Amino acid sequence: MGEPIKKVCVIGAGVMGAGIAAQVANAGVPVLLLDIPAKAGDDRDAVAKGAVAKMLKTEPAPFMSTAAAKLVETGNIDDHLARVAECDWIVEAIVERLDIKQSLYAKLEQLKRPGTAVSSNTSTIPLERLVEGRSEQFRRDFLITHFFNPPRYMRLVEIVRGTDTDAGTAGKVEDFVDRFMGKRIVRAKDTPGFIANRIGTYWLAIAVNAAIDQGLTVEEADQIGGRPMGVPKTGIFALIDLVGVDLMPLLAKSLSDTLPAGDPYFATVRPLPLVDRMIAEGFTGRKGKGGFYRLDKGADGKRTKLAIDLTSGEYRAEAKPEALPAAAEKDLAALVTVPGKVGDYAWTILGNVLSYAAMLVGEAADDVVAIDDAMKLGYNWKFGPFELIDRLGPGTLAERLRAEGRAVPAILETAGDRPFYRVEGGVRQYLGSEGGYHDVPRAEGVMLLEDIKRRSQPVAKSASAALWDIGDSVLCLEFTAKMNALDGEVASLIQQAIPLVQERFKALVIYNEGSNFSAGANLGLALFAVKAGAWGEIEKLIVGGQQAFKALKYAPFPVVSAPAGMALGGGCEVLLHSDAVQAHAESYIGLVEAGVGLVPGWGGHGELLDRLAKSRGMPRGPMPAVMKAFELISTAQVSRSAAQAKEMAFLRPSDGITMNRDRLLADAKAKALALVDGYTPPEPPTFRLPGESGRTGLAGAVADFRRKGVATAYDEVVAERLANVLTGGEADLVDTVTEQQLLDLERAAFMESAHDERTHARVESMLMTGKPLRN
Repeated sequence: MGEPIKKVCVIGAGVMGAGIAAQVANAGVPVLLLDIPAKAGDDRDAVAKGAVAKMLKTEPAPFMSTAAAKLVETGNIDDHLARVAECDWIVEAIVERLDIKQSLYAKLEQLKRPGTAVSSNTSTIPLERLVEGRSEQFRRDFLITHFFNPPRYMRLVEIVRGTDTDAGTAGKVEDFVDRFMGKRIVRAKDTPGFIANRIGTYWLAIAVNAAIDQGLTVEEADQIGGRPMGVPKTGIFALIDLVGVDLMPLLAKSLSDTLPAGDPYFATVRPLPLVDRMIAEGFTGRKGKGGFYRLDKGADGKRTKLAIDLTSGEYRAEAKPEALPAAAEKDLAALVTVPGKVGDYAWTILGNVLSYAAMLVGEAADDVVAIDDAMKLGYNWKFGPFELIDRLGPGTLAERLRAEGRAVPAILETAGDRPFYRVEGGVRQYLGSEGGYHDVPRAEGVMLLEDIKRRSQPVAKSASAALWDIGDSVLCLEFTAKMNALDGEVASLIQQAIPLVQERFKALVIYNEGSNFSAGANLGLALFAVKAGAWGEIEKLIVGGQQAFKALKYAPFPVVSAPAGMALGGGCEVLLHSDAVQAHAESYIGLVEAGVGLVPGWGGHGELLDRLAKSRGMPRGPMPAVMKAFELISTAQVSRSAAQAKEMAFLRPSDGITMNRDRLLADAKAKALALVDGYTPPEPPTFRLPGESGRTGLAGAVADFRRKGVATAYDEVVAERLANVLTGGEADLVDTVTEQQLLDLERAAFMESAHDERTHARVESMLMTGKPLRN
């Protein structure tokens, strides 16, 4: 593949271009961001500089850390375009006009080094038209890299190679996009809209038109076309609000201008006066005054959710639709046969969209896996179109299409009654266009626990966790409860894992493929025990967790945790007790117990104190580390990335960050094996803590927050309990506090909080609403 990509240039500092530049910087790679010279003012680089400044204030944040933002250099294409010669990859993300793009390429052709990759972020213009008139070298260096918005968070990148694209150049870009930018690549063909937007736009058009034609409310459409089909909880209309109502006519025009005559999409294109009116009046979705849904603030200050009437165009109070039949919630075959509007609407969507996706095999993508991956990664579908067809039944779909006199796509005819996916010998396979099954491919270096689980049995398991042999004498601990919550079953399996690893393995990795590593302790179970007055069981849970986590810390082998998503409360404490962490870049880590009126109960105080006291830049003495730990825990701060978790000391400077989640397990396993030779467990820490004088200082700070209205009455109480632990209880500066003494203080503070009815109210609120109660 030649030299690796060490510097990138992004041309176009709009939302997409700036976001792509930010993600390159998040990977630790310098990036040059160029746009047109500013038309006013003295700073000709103001457009690109303004884009970076805006991203530093944007939520959700495009940058993973402030350090990443410093890797972005800015300039303008009139003064600085020659600097593309410094770069190994040039990304064009300018306006979707062929003439303007071609004009830019003519300049780049004269300035860039031969072999430097050039790619366009276009989703509407065919590659062959983009490179018309360019040299053979330029055509060899050119490809399309279609990112999805926002580039930091959306995992899909569709890549299109031209007939002349050099495989080595494209491979170098693909490797960078995969390993450094954290994306899963889907190879698309050079067809209009590629894969995800072509199917996604058709899907939304079908769903909107059918809802209007069949007399459904937006709430009914979102209920039927949402969760039962594996679509995000937004459903149809709420998703359009999220991406922007004004995007609908733009997508329609783009595809209408480029699709071949006779494409089924044209049947969906029609005037939508309601949508035109909404856009004209500023109801463009969440970025505007609202969309198909909006919030209305009444005279009393309370917000009411309104929904638009698709017939009259007037807003009314949101109405919860009648519940679907239980079978239809999970069974697509049952959903499409429900009498009346439910079944009719479900079939209109599924019958049209799934047959359209099937038609595109061979045209937009080589196989069903590419189409499924594109829709799952680009539109957050839980199931891809062919996975949905398997749930519906390929034969059932084809039979109903025939009964209605509609064409049956060739791939459906090939399938007959066979599924598009099967598991053979523990390996997942897909049905190819020629009628044979093939292994679902994995990129080189990718290891997924789901693949291991298909071909093996757990070494041991409990109701909330399992142990898996992942090869090379490494054992993997997987959390399996809802939200990967932690309980006594997890603690018990940890204790069981210690002798197992000693006898048969070299290292332990803690990892799972849920949406979140762990949301913390099982609050529902804890609240049940509180209601039953089972105080002994609660204390047993705390002691058991403390012992299990210390067993991990002092095990005679390396323990590496590999979080992705949320690692909160007890999930964070798992990381704090591990020898090392290999975190996915999108890891959100924190000790958040104060939000539900509790304090960390499984050793989090001591581990964080010890880490902060030893961290570079922390002033010496007993108070600085205590103050920082108090700030982090009392305010329930959560990192917004793994990079930020390092700044907050939830991760060590030496801990690793993996950009592509598909590579997380392999990276964690490699880190664990690298620690095996010469491994010795850490020495138990001791603490010099400030005692009563420290508590007085912390209490003053909390009282000040209370006076300012930032802290509530119960926040102050919880903070006092937390301060007592962090300052060492009855200890004084001359005393040495052991790790066990700190655990005892922690347990006592936790039990005091657990007895408090104000804590019960907070826990109930969190379980019922997902939001903390400010009591």
